[in-house]
Amino acid sequence: MQTISTPNAPGAIGPYSQAKSTGNLLYTSGQIPLIPGTSDLVTGPIEAQTEQVIANLNAVLAAAGTDWARVVKTTVFLTDLGDFAAFNAIYEKLLGGAKPARSTVQVAALPRGAKVEIELIAELRADA
Repeated sequence: MQTISTPNAPGAIGPYSQAKSTGNLLYTSGQIPLIPGTSDLVTGPIEAQTEQVIANLNAVLAAAGTDWARVVKTTVFLTDLGDFAAFNAIYEKLLGGAKPARSTVQVAALPRGAKVEIELIAELRADA
């Protein structure tokens, strides 16, 4: 098992890793819309928060040598399912043709007052 860490995504705000790989799979911790380097929360609408979460996950995927085309499953946590359509529009735009399996659930609250959190499972490249 290997720990994946990159300064291009926010550091953990608790006792956990950004991601772990084992065998040919990568498991990320949930990413919220924190800005790498400052750990400031992106405030504002769900669209801006979703863009930052995807950027953070892009950085973790890159650090592991993989990408969205190899993402098998995402789990999305929203504090308001009323944001689902707006979230989904940004998610689809930023993921392009990638269409991993996905679960989306509404939760009572997320760390730091975030509106969205996403975790994922991805396949690693054989040469990574």
